[in-house]
Amino acid sequence: MSTQGAARLTILGSGTAAPSTRRGASGHLLSIGEERLVFDTGPGTLDRLLRAGTDPHTVSHLFYTHNHLDHTGELAPWLFAGRVPQAGRREPLTIAGSPGFMDMLDALRGAYGHWIEPEGYRLDRVTLDAAARSMLTASRWSAQAFPVAHIASSIGYRVTLDTGKTFVYTGDTGPCESLVDLCRDADLLLIEASAPDGAGVSGHLTPSQAGEAASRAGARRVVLTHFYPACDRVDMLEQLRKTYDGEATLAEDGMSFDL
Repeated sequence: MSTQGAARLTILGSGTAAPSTRRGASGHLLSIGEERLVFDTGPGTLDRLLRAGTDPHTVSHLFYTHNHLDHTGELAPWLFAGRVPQAGRREPLTIAGSPGFMDMLDALRGAYGHWIEPEGYRLDRVTLDAAARSMLTASRWSAQAFPVAHIASSIGYRVTLDTGKTFVYTGDTGPCESLVDLCRDADLLLIEASAPDGAGVSGHLTPSQAGEAASRAGARRVVLTHFYPACDRVDMLEQLRKTYDGEATLAEDGMSFDL
C-alpha cells in the first residue's frame, strides 16, 4: 500500500488463549502506507503475519495492550528471531506498552538474557501512561493510550492518521467510562466481545455491552474480536444489534478492513 494516507487493518488472530483451528490468539496488523504496526502478538502471530504477506522484520512498532499470554506469547520469539545470523533484523523496532507491561519485558530479559537483546538493530522502548493519556507520535500517525478495565497492565489504543481517520483497539476490557472516551467517533473500532450475552466474564465484554459502548461513543464502524469458542455457536451480530445499529462485522483471521 503506497498511496498517501492509505491504511488497512488485517486480523491476524481473532481468538483467545483457548486452542482453536479457526481462530489464533490476539494479533492485529495496521498498515499505514509503507509502515507496519502490530498490536499484540499472541502465540502464532509470526506465522500468520508471514501468511498475510508481511515480513516481521519490516514491522516498525509493536503495541501491547496487557501482559496476558494470549496477547504477548510471541514477544520473546519475535525478539529472538531478530538475532538470527544473516537473516535477522536491521531496521529499528519500537515496543510500546504500559508501565506494567515494561516490568514484564524486563522479567523476560532476566529469563532469556542476551538472546532477546537487539543485535544489528536499535530497539526503543516507549512507556505509555494511560491515566495521563500518553501519546506516541510519528510522521503519519499518533497512538494514544487510554485506561481500560481488565488487569493492572491493561491499556487501549486510539490511533489517529494524518488523514484524520481514527482506529481504536480496545484490547481486553470490561465496561467502563474510559472505554467510551477511547472509542469516541472512531472510524474503525476493533472491540473485544469475549462471551455471548448472558455468559459474560468479568473484565470482558459481551456483544450488547460492546454495542452500548460503541453507540455511546458514536463509533462509525465496529469489528468484534477476541472470541472464546462459545461465541461461534451463537449469533454475535444479532446480540450486538440490540445496542448498536451501525456497520458491524465479526472478525475472522486473515480478514482486512480499509480505513
